[in-house]
This record gives sequence, C-alpha cells and structure tokens, in this order.
Amino acid sequence: MVEDSGDDAFLITRELQRGGLPVTVEHVETRASVETALQSRSWDFIICDCVLRGFDGREVLAIYRHMGLEIPFIMVSGKMGEEFAVEMLKAGAHEYVLKGNLTRLVPAVNRELRAAQERRIHKQMEATQAFLASVVESSNDAIIGTTMDGTVLSWNAGAERLYGYTPSEMVGRSVAALIPSYRLGELRDMAGKLSRGEPVERFETVRIRKDGAALDVSVSVSPIRDSGGRIIGASSVAHDNTRRKQDENDRLVLLQDLTSALADKNAQEETQREIPRAEG
Repeated sequence: MVEDSGDDAFLITRELQRGGLPVTVEHVETRASVETALQSRSWDFIICDCVLRGFDGREVLAIYRHMGLEIPFIMVSGKMGEEFAVEMLKAGAHEYVLKGNLTRLVPAVNRELRAAQERRIHKQMEATQAFLASVVESSNDAIIGTTMDGTVLSWNAGAERLYGYTPSEMVGRSVAALIPSYRLGELRDMAGKLSRGEPVERFETVRIRKDGAALDVSVSVSPIRDSGGRIIGASSVAHDNTRRKQDENDRLVLLQDLTSALADKNAQEETQREIPRAEG
C-alpha cells in the first residue's frame, strides 16, 4: 500500500479485512521504499494513493510498469477527477476507488485478482501452445491436422519435406490427395473410428508425393476435441519408412544371394564327389 496518511492506511486495511481478505499489508510512503518493497518479494496487488508527499501515483505506476509487473494496480484517492482516473487507467492502472466510497474496494480487488489469474492462465496457455507448435514444426515426421471430412487445416515442415507440397498448396485441400485410389477405403475406415473417439493405431501404408512417387509410411491418427469434448478433427503423424523398407529389401536380396551361392557351392561339391564314383 502506497499511502502517506496513516489514518487512511488503517481504514483501507480494515475495509479489506472486513471484506474477507486475510491481507498482510506493507505500508510505504516514499519512492525509495516503493522500489525496495516491489523488489523484495512478490505481491498479490498494489493499492496506491493518487497524491503523495514529494511524488504521486503516476510515478508509482511508472515504477510498476518498468519492473514489468502484472499484478493488479488499484488507485485509491480522496480526490481524483474523472479525467485523471482515465489517464491512470490508460497508463496501466486496473481500477480506481474513491476513499469516500471504500465499499467498492473489496469487490474491485476481488475482480482484479480474478482477472490477473485469468491473464496468468492465458499467458501460460499461450506459452504452452507456442512450445507445442514449435515441437510440431520442428518434427521430422509429417504432422497434419484435418477436419472430420479430411480437409487439411495444418501442415508442418515435416509434411512438406515428406510429401513435397507446401502448406499453401495443401491447406484447404482434402488429405485424399495423398492417398492412392486403391487405398481410399483407409480414409473411410479412419473417419469411422475417429467419429467414435477411437485413435487409429500406427499402421503401415502407402502415400503419394507431389511428384507422383509412392512412399512407404507408417501412420497414426488421433481425434482432436474442442473444449467441450466434441470431436472436431484429426491429427495424423506419418513416418517415412522408405529407408527402412529399402534396408529390408537389401537384406532380403543379400540373403537370397547368400542362399543361392551356398546352394551353388553345395551343388559343385556334390558334383565333385560324383566324378570319382563315375570313374570307378
């Protein structure tokens, strides 16, 4: 509480306590003590008088903004014209209350504490969403978001590398553009499972690149729900199996070559054993 009147500080504190707020108040009166108090610990909210000895609420608000604080800042003053109140609100104060009408103080504090909590939650959600977006974008796998009818809504860099289409070429189009005509039944089957809220377990299939080349991929698909739990789309993750398939084919060819070579060797040895018997 930034207040240069001890009596007013007492009345304000009593009003907060009478309103059910179990507050512990630090009462400061100077610019230096304001800075010290704000730097010493975290606070739930600030109550500040408009006119103070040697400085005013505008300077306190400037300190508050310079420190990047996001807690409620509430002006409480015995004299505050509407013009000054608007100026303070534009400068970053959250609410103002006249000392002659302190019954408004507790509702104002409670309202701004709720708003501050909502801002913190919103900021955390934005940070989480930004982090998840960076994870999706940096993934080597193709991650695609679609509506329930298969219209592409999001297309990460991995999808561009795998399929050859840019986001502008695919967003708004049907994901069916990637599926061979003989496998379009997969799309219907996936839509059926997703509509029932069932994830589509990872399976191996074939997709078509922009240049027409066929790709061996493994795909898993999960339903996307809105805040009410309603299924509104699907998220698919596709991994390129081309290298693995090629390695498997190379191993199979090698095994076949070794088997054939072994068979030829056995045949030659058998022939060599037959020659002496024929001479005898």
